[in-house]
Parts: sequence; C-alpha cells; structure tokens
Amino acid sequence: MQSFLRDSVEFLPILFQGVKLTIIVTFGSLVLSTLLGLLWAMMRVSGIGLLANASAGIVNVIRGIPIIVQLFYLYFVMPDLGVSLTALQAAIIGLGIAYSAYQAENFRAGIEAIDRGQIEAAQAIGMGWWMTMRRVVLPQAVKIVLPPYGNVMIMMLKDSSQASTITVAELALQGKLIASSTFKNTSVFTLVALIYLAMSVPLILLVRHFEKRQGKA
Repeated sequence: MQSFLRDSVEFLPILFQGVKLTIIVTFGSLVLSTLLGLLWAMMRVSGIGLLANASAGIVNVIRGIPIIVQLFYLYFVMPDLGVSLTALQAAIIGLGIAYSAYQAENFRAGIEAIDRGQIEAAQAIGMGWWMTMRRVVLPQAVKIVLPPYGNVMIMMLKDSSQASTITVAELALQGKLIASSTFKNTSVFTLVALIYLAMSVPLILLVRHFEKRQGKA
C-alpha cells in the first residue's frame, strides 16, 4: 500500500497532463457529434425522401466502420489527399463523426416521440416546418434524449482512449508510457482506472438523475 501511495505521488502529475487532453478530446468530439447528429436526425425526419435516404446512408456507413479505422483514415490517409490534421484534431473529428451516428438515432427517437397532433396543430396556425421544430418539437425532444445523451457522454469519455492510437498523449497513452519506462504496471494502470472512474461517476449520477426526472414526468 505504501508503495502504491509513493507511486501515486510520483505519477499523478504526469497522468493529470493526460487528463487535460482526455477532457479536450471528449468535449470537442461531443460538440461535433451533437451538431452532426442533430443534422442527420433533422434530415431523417424532414419528410424529403432524398434527404432522409442520404441521412440513413450516412449513419449506416459511419456505424459500419470501427472508430479506430476512422481515426487512422483521418490521421494517416487524409494527408495523402492534401489535408493534414494534427493528432488532436483528427481525434476530435474522428470521434465526433463516429458518435454522430449514435447521436442521430437518439435525436430522431426523441423527435418521433412527440405527439403528432402537436405538430399538426402548430402547422394549422401557420407555423412552417422549421419553426415547428424549433418552437414545438425540439424543446420537448431535448428532455426525452437527455438520459441517452448522458450515456453517450460516458462512452465518449472512455473511447477517448482510442486517440492514443494516433499519438494523442491523453490519459491512456500517458499511463502506457509511464508503465513501459518504470515497469510498475499495477500502480500505473490502477491509477489510470481510478481516474477514469472518477471522471465517469459524476456523469453516471447525472444520467441517473435525468432518468428519474423523466420517469416522474
């Protein structure tokens, strides 16, 4: 135990440098996945066949390609096409695109859960499609999608570790580097696991709170 405490004092400052990048990757990809997911969902429920089919195709393609392959493509292949990205940029964009497919399905489910009568009533008083979405549908859909949205946040936090495969020195990679240089695998990866857990638990409690509120509604 004393050995673990000594290792914690030595390694935690280095691991916390990785935590900073983990948070940046998670937050950046969360914002991007939210915007893209909402776009795919709006296209899907637009009632325009071309847009709906395009959205379905995009989502299926994204879901069919592993996240790590998407990261490799952005970081290693795009420079051959004339687009060079830093490892951090590739990680944010790759995870954002990958998770936009899951966000799209969450948003679509929330939108389609709204009573059709409310949409017809809004259109009957002269609201256009976009105004109906903005003032009637989306405010209610947000409440419905909050619990699954929180679950996506938790998954993204954990999957941010995949950014280590393209040299982003986030928490997982920092742990691997420390372990390979000190051979103290048990101490290092126990600390890494505890840090991930410390970041995940507040999100888990937040999701549980939203689920309880939705259950009472």
